[in-house]
Amino acid sequence: MDLRKNSQSEIAKQARNLGIKIYFNHVVTNTFGYRRINSVELMELSDDGNTTIGNKIKLNCDCLGISGGWTPMVHMHTQSGGKLDFKNDDQVFIPKEIDNDQISIGACNGDFDLETIIDKTVNKINIFLEINNQDYKNTKVECSIEKEKRNIWLLPNKIPLGKTKCFIDFQNDSTAKDIKLALKEGFRSIEHVKRYTTTGMATDQGKLSNMHALGIIADTAGVKMGTLGTTTFRPPFTPLTFGTIVGRNVGKFFEVVRKTSIHDWHVDNKAQFENVGQWKRPWYYPKNGETMHDAVQRESKAARDSAGILDASTLGKIDIQGTDASEFLNRVYTNAWSKLSIGKCRYGLMLNEDGMVYDDGVTTRLAENHYLMTTTTGGAANVLGKLEDYLQTEWPELDVYLTSVTDHYSTASVCGPNSKKIINKIFPELDLSDENFPHMSFKNTKLDNINCRVMRISFTGELSYEINIESKYGKSLWEKCISAGQEFNITPYGTETMHLLRAEKGFIIVGQDTDGTMTPSDLQMDWIVSKKKYDFIGKRSLYRSDTIREDRKQLVGLLTNDPKEILEEGAQIVSDTNTKPIDMLGHVTSSYFSPNLNKSIALAVVRSGKNMKGQKLIIPMENKNINVTVSDTIFLDKENKRLNA
Repeated sequence: MDLRKNSQSEIAKQARNLGIKIYFNHVVTNTFGYRRINSVELMELSDDGNTTIGNKIKLNCDCLGISGGWTPMVHMHTQSGGKLDFKNDDQVFIPKEIDNDQISIGACNGDFDLETIIDKTVNKINIFLEINNQDYKNTKVECSIEKEKRNIWLLPNKIPLGKTKCFIDFQNDSTAKDIKLALKEGFRSIEHVKRYTTTGMATDQGKLSNMHALGIIADTAGVKMGTLGTTTFRPPFTPLTFGTIVGRNVGKFFEVVRKTSIHDWHVDNKAQFENVGQWKRPWYYPKNGETMHDAVQRESKAARDSAGILDASTLGKIDIQGTDASEFLNRVYTNAWSKLSIGKCRYGLMLNEDGMVYDDGVTTRLAENHYLMTTTTGGAANVLGKLEDYLQTEWPELDVYLTSVTDHYSTASVCGPNSKKIINKIFPELDLSDENFPHMSFKNTKLDNINCRVMRISFTGELSYEINIESKYGKSLWEKCISAGQEFNITPYGTETMHLLRAEKGFIIVGQDTDGTMTPSDLQMDWIVSKKKYDFIGKRSLYRSDTIREDRKQLVGLLTNDPKEILEEGAQIVSDTNTKPIDMLGHVTSSYFSPNLNKSIALAVVRSGKNMKGQKLIIPMENKNINVTVSDTIFLDKENKRLNA
């Protein structure tokens, strides 16, 4: 059966030659059968296609296939921000031309005959690439063209809609009657009608039903097709199994493994990896059979003495834009942000409603209403979810938009006394003087004509530069840094060395030195809590009777009496082992041997720790007791002279 009055297409000719009868100008008006179809009823269409005429024809069958006609695949165009036009000649939606570094050619642009496709493709590509290639200019092809066209969105039937079911969406059993009822109820928006009727919401995402639904809506509303727009084209276009989307608990396939763009370089250079969140992060780089301890000692010494490089790509990165971005940061961080200058960076601490430290990171002001926030690697997804929750439920009035860009940028962090010389070799045009490029600032620049950002921020206490570049150029950037730093013995270091270097400076790691029960005051970071801001998340909880107790567990440094003795992380701390039961004062959170100080250092949380500096405490172990002295949390360069080396 064919709506059209005739067709001279190749496939119609083949059907006739095979003796297959084609009922031109006919439509199906009814079906029969119980549990399965056994016959259909046909009727001829009037000339205008608005009604059926003549006698009913009944044909026996066990299957009825339905074609919705040809329609361009405009999904990629719309998903990248493009709009659509309705082409009346073919009754299809086609891409509207946009200036977005993209073109649509061929059938997805509504061109269905091969000669036109070739001609337009050549012209469009020449214009798009700004070239003049005439090789295919006058290409002629022999290809039959289907000239006969006819489209009827709702087939006419003698039976009223109320007494028959004209299905539009075959998965959700939505009918033409449902669509007309939606319009009768007052719905006009395509998206509202879609949700009222569930048309187009099945697993085919409307591929079988949406065009007919849009046509029925337009005809019923008395407007031109396309006037009311279309529904949203959502990925994926190619069908996926539910197993692909949900995942299965099958070993390493249970959870997504994320790798940075520099991962292959790390593998080639024998890095050992640890899992942080879902990321594979280089842990350390053993050479010549080194143990982890030996490798970490070598890496940390090299970073302090000359230069080290860290793959920091896994740090969470959230792009924050909107006229209320500064106010938003004021509310989620404990310190002030409104007066941060464009081009400057600031460290921020984020609290839960109970006043406990939740996450931290450096946020950079890129423009008046544009910031880039960094978070801990493991906390990135939770932080984004938390911030989105506040924007949608607590502060919907704020004009703020959040976008996760963690995967978008690769980050190489170069630190050490010679880091400025290395960066100067990579970016010779960049003025790296302290006056022009001070600590906690950033510059936009180019590397081989590729845009990148250089930030002068440090998690090691050394003069440091973090280079952010689009991820696809991450490995190339890394190799350039390694090449430029060869004369300075630049040494790649992993997360274990990073932990040691930051511990020497007393910098915390959220989740290691905190456990969800630590306030900024407990961490001896009262300086980061603004006394002038009216409010921020967790502020009121900081002044509860429990959170202002003097005997809370607080972060301190520990030095062992024997400088060579390394404490175990998690070990309990007491003041006396003779009195039973033993009163536990706290525990060790971070512990390392520092080759730069030539002694063991540790961070710990100890009850009333702020007032215990210089006191002797005991770490009871299985076979012995280790004597320690409470110290300041900063073990190296308290004056921060190395930041401007």
